[in-house]
Amino acid sequence: MTKDTDVPLALFDSLENIDTNNCVGQLKNNYHLNDIKIATAFLKSYTGSQGTFNSYRREIERLIHWCALVSQKSLKQLKRDDIEAFARFCQVPPKHWIGMAKPARFIEKDGVRIPNPRWRPFVVTVSKAQRRKGVEPNIKKFELSQGSLRELFAILSSFYSYLLQEEYVSMNPVALIRQKSKFMRKTQGQPVIRRLSELQWQYVIKTAETLANNDPDNHERTLFIMSALYSMYLRISELAENTRWTPLMNDFTRDGDSNWWFTTVGKGNKERRIAVSDAMLNALKRWRKHLNLSPLPSPADNSPLLPKTKGRGPIKSTNYIRSIVQYCFDRSIEQLTQDGFNEEAETLNEATVHWLRHTGISDDVKIRPREHVRDDAGHSSSAITDKYIDIELRERHRSARAKVISEED
Repeated sequence: MTKDTDVPLALFDSLENIDTNNCVGQLKNNYHLNDIKIATAFLKSYTGSQGTFNSYRREIERLIHWCALVSQKSLKQLKRDDIEAFARFCQVPPKHWIGMAKPARFIEKDGVRIPNPRWRPFVVTVSKAQRRKGVEPNIKKFELSQGSLRELFAILSSFYSYLLQEEYVSMNPVALIRQKSKFMRKTQGQPVIRRLSELQWQYVIKTAETLANNDPDNHERTLFIMSALYSMYLRISELAENTRWTPLMNDFTRDGDSNWWFTTVGKGNKERRIAVSDAMLNALKRWRKHLNLSPLPSPADNSPLLPKTKGRGPIKSTNYIRSIVQYCFDRSIEQLTQDGFNEEAETLNEATVHWLRHTGISDDVKIRPREHVRDDAGHSSSAITDKYIDIELRERHRSARAKVISEED
């Protein structure tokens, strides 16, 4: 059983440094090095997607630590009951396995990358709204969400399928768990899509326009980013340079019918073409005018879509883009509060960059054929796009609003 002195070290480094396992020499004897080697090989197959890599690394790393420090078994020895015990462990991990921040996994020391002693396998967080009110993370209040539990089982099942193919194990213990419902609640109906209300979006885009008009050097970029995330349903990773691709001006192209399209490479390393609206085309023209470029790009224009503010080349940091969006959200919250829309201001506190993609899809699916929205959003099926259709929910609530409890209501 794990002791308070058994503080896990980060096992797997970043995409660029995953082959450098400088933690191995610091591990205790109950770690199985072959487990770490096969897990490293598995993770390297997901290097095409930063988000997927991070998710798989997180769950597999927790499992290997649990094997060594709790069950004292190797991956080869785990049965169905062991996986269930691991899931229960993840729901209530020891306090010394939980951190209150997300420090770097590895740090440089004497020219060598070593595990950061401040890193922990689990992290307790608070919402943005709570943080604004001064609420601090509390380890005692750690909770693994239903979404995280579903992701855990999906990732472990995929991992063990790989181990089976590699003949490292003789069975997939995750597939043998028939009653995952005892860990995960079933939901009725469509999930709630986290998006901005119509009023919130109008305040956000007007705020971006005001910022751009008043301070173009700093905020023409803000206006273009907000327009692109909403109008083309982009993920934040699709605006920054990454290992898959670099967003360039000539990713905007015109076809033989003079229609404009934007090509991006997104989740799952999938390339897709997005139909560009007239409003988005105007936003592009405004952005290019600010950059002293021609109104629209030629096929030879391979300049960065989002150039750095200092230096040359494209923006690489999604955190930088996230901070730009958050600044716009913050100013919108202030304006909503000033205008008396306190509820709208309060819920906007919770908004993230990804809400803009959800908002764009939700707004468009009301007026465009869902198949068109599906393809522009890069959804694998229309069933995913259907989740954004909230007309039935509105009608359902309208029919419920008139219900009475007593004759006096």
